[in-house]
Amino acid sequence: MTRTPSLWSAQAHIPSIVGNQIVVAHAEGSYLTTATGQRLFDGTAGLWHTNIGHSREEMAQVAYDQMRKLETYHVFGRYVNDRAVELAEKLVEIGPIADSKVILNSGGSDSIDVACKLARRYWTLTGKPEKRVIISREHAYHGLHAYGTSVAGLDFNRDGFGVDSLVPDTVRVPKHDIAALQAEIERIGAKNIAAYIAEPVMGTGGVHPPQDGYFEEVARLCKAHDILFIADEVITGFGRTGSMFATTRYGLEPDIVTFAKGVTSGYAALGGIYVAPRLWAPFFERGSDSPIYRHGTTYSGHATASAIALKNIEILEREELVEAAGSLESTLETLLADLNSHELVTETRVGGFLGGVSLAESVSAEAVTNAVLDLGFITRPLNGNTIQISPPFIATPQELTDLVGAIRTVLDRN
Repeated sequence: MTRTPSLWSAQAHIPSIVGNQIVVAHAEGSYLTTATGQRLFDGTAGLWHTNIGHSREEMAQVAYDQMRKLETYHVFGRYVNDRAVELAEKLVEIGPIADSKVILNSGGSDSIDVACKLARRYWTLTGKPEKRVIISREHAYHGLHAYGTSVAGLDFNRDGFGVDSLVPDTVRVPKHDIAALQAEIERIGAKNIAAYIAEPVMGTGGVHPPQDGYFEEVARLCKAHDILFIADEVITGFGRTGSMFATTRYGLEPDIVTFAKGVTSGYAALGGIYVAPRLWAPFFERGSDSPIYRHGTTYSGHATASAIALKNIEILEREELVEAAGSLESTLETLLADLNSHELVTETRVGGFLGGVSLAESVSAEAVTNAVLDLGFITRPLNGNTIQISPPFIATPQELTDLVGAIRTVLDRN
């Protein structure tokens, strides 16, 4: 009998991966090296996050220096640490919501939980406790904590937990359908709806950029019916769309913005939310009778993670990597437009420096990504028989050309 691994891998059909796992042992820049010595171009930037590239010496140095001084201290009650304070100020300076406050935590799934809980807490605080429902979109992905699982638009992430949703009062609507959203608001009743949550560019659902006019109509409906808007920028935040935030690029006006991944480029586990004045004011300005938002985790505002995030943002700004991502978006769009003519490609989509290649039913995205891996390029199958392309911002146009060329080579064999 084959010995099963001690590590329970995430989102994995375990019998299929036993004896077939890819052990990453080293990384530098846009490339990984496996334990067997294979060199691979990281065409997905890990899970969409390695914006500045792998294994930068100055990132290691800042972590070392910070740990020598203070590895961390919590931010509960009266206590804070200087790195968390500095990071919050920097985040607000570059952030997509004017005069915002920042709640820090350990990652994207944490951010979704804190955002959805805050939405419901706000309405209870303002005398409308019946506003509990969170509306999300079909094919959306919002992490895998209880709230993220419940608002997920990918059914397989909700299946098998005994109920349709771990957290009640969540519903989903088609991803680009304003009429469906309006009908759902009328069916549920605006007096019962706390918030609408969406990714500006849908990621794991298949890389779907916003359609013209969609979010403008979302904003109109949310304002008309007093529904909070949560923009999930866990993937798109910190440059992935050629702007520091997709919220800015697409002219959105959310009440909460979630972030993670690109805030540290994966060098440490950190995430958080931006909170607009409307939501934070009752907790800050009522004096002795101000309520407490009962949320926080041990590693909220982790000092070393905060120091790493500050250095990551410095690198993004110093090396103009956000602008580089915008330039690479144009290159990727041109390359995928050419690939779109292939008989096995049904559609290509680009939203920022994120690309999706949807394939005909006769060929499997998983099989294609496996074959592309053999050619030295990491891609990833997504919902809708789609291949993900989202390399680090330091990638070159030639590397993108080679990656798309490898996909074409594999498709030509089928």
